Amino acid sequence: MTPDAAIAALEGHADPAKAIGLETYHKIDRPYLGVPTPAIDALCKDWRSACDLDGRLVLANGLWDTNIFEARIAAAKLLTQARIRPDDTGAWDLICAWVPQFDSWAIADAVCGAGAKRLVWDPSRLDTVDGWTSSDHMWSRRATLVMTLPWTKQNNPKPQDEAVRDRVLGWAAGYVGDPDWFMQKAVAWWLRELSKHDSARVHAFLAQHGDQMKPFARKEASRKLAAQDYARLFRGK
Repeated sequence: MTPDAAIAALEGHADPAKAIGLETYHKIDRPYLGVPTPAIDALCKDWRSACDLDGRLVLANGLWDTNIFEARIAAAKLLTQARIRPDDTGAWDLICAWVPQFDSWAIADAVCGAGAKRLVWDPSRLDTVDGWTSSDHMWSRRATLVMTLPWTKQNNPKPQDEAVRDRVLGWAAGYVGDPDWFMQKAVAWWLRELSKHDSARVHAFLAQHGDQMKPFARKEASRKLAAQDYARLFRGK
């Protein structure tokens, strides 16, 4: 499967009216085809089956380089897999190369979904993510939170996972004064998800840093806390 053949396959599902709507919504100047998500998913499933890892990396990079919205989403989906064998540096390096090119939430979130799988597989890669926290590129800073969302979801985290939570909360503490809406939303998103499983850490974070957050972000971060704490208090009674 070549990138040109993959683009032709995507174009076979194009919807010009939907493409106009996507461009209007995302407000980023790039080509849009208007391909429905289920069609992208089905094509990526076929391409993963047809390609070995090296071929998939070449295909993903070729799709990304077209700058077509659906092609970049497909590139991310090609690398979104819990186990990639061999999981050396190929997929991770490609994901890291894409991060500084992020310019929209949809593409960023798709790639961060792929990156999250590689981080869970090898948490030592968090050292690379740490370097993005001081980036001038807002989307790179935001990726440090979106890509680490798996660490918000454990009910019984191991000590090393609790250490990751504290590390990411340290990054989030550095972002609370950021005026950018997307950064405030990302901090709130991470805290809200964590509150479902570790409300104590979220309470402590908000007590220390909540007054620096935008009101909407503080409200979003604490949205699950009351119900969560109420359920815990009365569980079994």
